[in-house]
Amino acid sequence: VQLVESGGGLVQPGGSLRLSCVASGFTFSSYAMSWYRQAPGKERELVAYITHAGGMTDYGDSVKGRFTISRDNAKNTVYLQMNSLKPEDTAVYYCNALTMTLTSKYEYWGQGTQVTVSS
Repeated sequence: VQLVESGGGLVQPGGSLRLSCVASGFTFSSYAMSWYRQAPGKERELVAYITHAGGMTDYGDSVKGRFTISRDNAKNTVYLQMNSLKPEDTAVYYCNALTMTLTSKYEYWGQGTQVTVSS
């Protein structure tokens, strides 16, 4: 099982980035996907969530209206479009895959990609 994030980097305030997460080793279309982030000295927080078929999304309050999560099940990929970036968006961004049955929980994490918003 692998989740490989890409697209992070250094961007000026007000700029945009698009993160990608490519999944392999499991049935991607059966998993809800999320983006989390963790800034230095802070707890990991949920940024965005999308259901397995993409029919529903949800966002953390701090990114609503600026970030958009999407997925392409044919490409086993989930995206995070980040617009109007702020310095407080600086963090390591992680991709997460989750599915549950009546008796089990299956969850996977990527290695993270650094996003730095600074002038």
